[in-house]
Amino acid sequence: MQYGICSLSMVPVYESPDEASGMVTQLLYGEVFKVLESRKQWSRVRAHLDQSEGWLRNLQWWSIEEAEYKDLADSIACGCARDLISHITTKEGLLLPVSLGASIGGASLMNHQHEGEVFPEKHKKEELVQTALMFLNSPELKGGRSPFGIDAAGLSQLVYKTQGILLKHQPQEQALQGTALSFIEESEAGDLAFFDGPDGVINHVGIIMGDNYLVHAYGKVRIDRLDHTGIFNTEVRNYTHSLRVIVRVL
Repeated sequence: MQYGICSLSMVPVYESPDEASGMVTQLLYGEVFKVLESRKQWSRVRAHLDQSEGWLRNLQWWSIEEAEYKDLADSIACGCARDLISHITTKEGLLLPVSLGASIGGASLMNHQHEGEVFPEKHKKEELVQTALMFLNSPELKGGRSPFGIDAAGLSQLVYKTQGILLKHQPQEQALQGTALSFIEESEAGDLAFFDGPDGVINHVGIIMGDNYLVHAYGKVRIDRLDHTGIFNTEVRNYTHSLRVIVRVL
């Protein structure tokens, strides 16, 4: 088995070994993965963070040893970059920008030095909403995981990662990771609200802010009202998502 680490700001993971195929997700700086299959220019990988699989270009990652992978996997959600954008200084003295949530633990392994703040290892639920609000107006991008493009599940996953909790890749998977609440009145700021698509399958998630509001990615990262029916979009003056369940993870 071969192992790797994302050595750039972020790299796309594709459905197939072709840049014209759809993007499954993105790996952020310092995130590690297993290499399931290698080709001349591409590798099929499984991300440690959420076990999602896809294809990476071989020019965009570093190979690491199994012991290094295990060490970083154990601490992948600790020491995440706290600034919306901070910088890595490479061994050549060049600057590499990294976004909020990047895993800084593997920087020294690549002879890199991080210049910026990191989240403390202690989990704090009150940090979740504050972190989510840093992404306001970021454009919605399927599979995206950065301030320059992010989807609903990517937002919840990245925000929870900064507090040491690893969420899965899809909203319907995330909904199974916590404790379901019986009533919306039981919810706290930082809990997750999940919503059904037209087919009755959970396809959307938002982070509850309290006072009947939540932050989520829909067109852009935005704040909308939440009630027993679902999300009431304050711009179009209509409901856009039907509430399925509220889950407490932290």
